[in-house]
Amino acid sequence: MEILEQISQALQKGKAKDVKEMVQTALDEGISAQTILSDGLLSGMGVVGVKFKNNEVYVPDVLIAARAMKAGTELLRPQLTADGVEATGKIILGTVKGDLHDIGKNLVGMMMEGKGLEVVDLGVDIPGEKFIDAALENDADIVCCSALLTTTMGEMKKVVEAAKEKGVRDKLTIMIGGAPVNEAFKESIGADIYTADAASAAEAAAEKILENKKA
Repeated sequence: MEILEQISQALQKGKAKDVKEMVQTALDEGISAQTILSDGLLSGMGVVGVKFKNNEVYVPDVLIAARAMKAGTELLRPQLTADGVEATGKIILGTVKGDLHDIGKNLVGMMMEGKGLEVVDLGVDIPGEKFIDAALENDADIVCCSALLTTTMGEMKKVVEAAKEKGVRDKLTIMIGGAPVNEAFKESIGADIYTADAASAAEAAAEKILENKKA
């Protein structure tokens, strides 16, 4: 449907006002909220994610595309709720204790929402135990921790330890990321997934949730 392609294109250009108007037009034409979400908004955000990963667009482009997506999803939310449409998975996201950086974390959150995942953003300076408590309260699939300082990387291990202490380590996937973090560090603390950038994090999260559902 042409209108869905137009929504996707407008979102990629970050035209929030146009996205909102087109989403309303699509609803008025009788297209389901789920179809508009998946074939219009998520499809557009998916393109932005791939371009970001390939360095064809940059952080500001992602931010304005995400803002356009938000404008569209706010219009769809009442209809999606009425139709009983649920997010495909739930993520707990935060920057670890002692670290106040949030740009990378916010990008990851936007990319994950662009994959149709529900993101519970705890913010910055979050102790290990709080990540796990939030995961249990929200029945989350993945705990995603960010750190930008080498001095705060060690806090990620506390997230893994908190999951063990609460007896839920086998039920939770723990994902880590941030400039000083790498695959070797992931192995050393016993986390499950490390990704180098926001787009890869969103892809890995979506794949993991799909894998868990099939299991």
